Amino acid sequence: MNRILIKNAKIVNEGKIFEGDVLIEGEIIKEVAESISAKSGDTKIIDAEGNYLIPGAIDDQVHFREPGLTQKGDIGTESKAAVAGGVTSFIEQPNTIPNAVTQEILEDKYAIASEKSYANYSFMMGASNDNLDEVLKTNPRNVAGIKIFLGSSTGNMLVDNEAVLERIFSSTPMLIAVHCEDEQTIKDNLEKFRQEYGDDVPVTAHHLIRSEEACYISSSKAVALAKKTGVRLHVFHLSTAKEMSLFQNNIPLEEKKITAEVCVHHLWFTDKDYETKGNLIKWNPAVKTEADRDALWEALNDGRIDVIATDHAPHILDEKKQPYLKAPSGGPLVQHSVVAMFEKHLQGKITVEKIVEKMAHNPAKVFKIENRGFIKEGYFADLAIVNPSSPWTVNKSNILAKCGWSPFEGFSFKSRIMHTFVNGQHVFAGGKVKEIKAGQRLLFDR
Repeated sequence: MNRILIKNAKIVNEGKIFEGDVLIEGEIIKEVAESISAKSGDTKIIDAEGNYLIPGAIDDQVHFREPGLTQKGDIGTESKAAVAGGVTSFIEQPNTIPNAVTQEILEDKYAIASEKSYANYSFMMGASNDNLDEVLKTNPRNVAGIKIFLGSSTGNMLVDNEAVLERIFSSTPMLIAVHCEDEQTIKDNLEKFRQEYGDDVPVTAHHLIRSEEACYISSSKAVALAKKTGVRLHVFHLSTAKEMSLFQNNIPLEEKKITAEVCVHHLWFTDKDYETKGNLIKWNPAVKTEADRDALWEALNDGRIDVIATDHAPHILDEKKQPYLKAPSGGPLVQHSVVAMFEKHLQGKITVEKIVEKMAHNPAKVFKIENRGFIKEGYFADLAIVNPSSPWTVNKSNILAKCGWSPFEGFSFKSRIMHTFVNGQHVFAGGKVKEIKAGQRLLFDR
């Protein structure tokens, strides 16, 4: 049996940091204690002195582009980037080609992942204006949830029929995750800028076209509908100060029926960065103002926002170099999300305990993922070792996403992922991902 003993780590779990050891046997965390001795000669020992041992991050929103868009990324390449970044589980979205709007297409994606994924995986079932019967067949035990696009993004999955929307909210017992931007507001804003600029609308207008109001109109409607129907709602990638009033922090996460996520790019960049980064930071919803970013940080730290994710969505660099109106929205982030948050920790924005809460514990709680997201005896050994003082610079040679670029290119992070373990397998060390496809299908306790 595979045995690994991690010694002298700063173990981060459930709001505490304590020095200790962790013993992995097979896929499972066998023991967590102040000191553990290797009882057999075949135990691999890793000295983590001075480093943090954290539960592997669970990224609840990625687009790994398979099937149909594999020139941008695929489950193999992007899950490899994930484990290099200390992300051990991901939940992927349905706007691949074909869209995952039938059970058969959904299961095809699971079959691909079972052969190719380096990280644990789940896939959201997609809702459309006409697939309620298929949505209702979704198995809550082995599918993360239902995804609804309330604003069009990449793909053709906009659900804009309000009667259909209410039927989906009323009918499914599963968690519904939503992308919230109001389509009509965006179209109206875009038309104003087209009248001024023609086809040469600048990227600096992106946050004014996909505006605060577009986000708030849509997310407030989704929250109101969730309250009316009692559905379990999770709102993806919030980007505005105004939306923060829709969420609460006065009850424990386990009791919340409506939860919230923020993405790394909305915590990192602002509209001022469009001048230098251009389309590389063109996302939907748009990166907004400094005041919005400050409000997101405040809500994240006070508990109104529950989860940090990436919305990892790679595109080929040549696509991104097109004029603003033609350039697609989205970018690769999964390899750099954990170190980006550690960078913010070093800047005094967030504690290490809170990073672990928002990137591992809470995604596991929100989706009721079975036996993952914590450093606990009997849980799967999904772990990452982070050195908080080992600087490195993002460049083309160390970017693992298939698209080969990153909005962080040229930035020097002070922290580094040293080791990653997926289901007890030592999948990443010495800056290299091993050819061990250790990922398993996530199961849900519901």
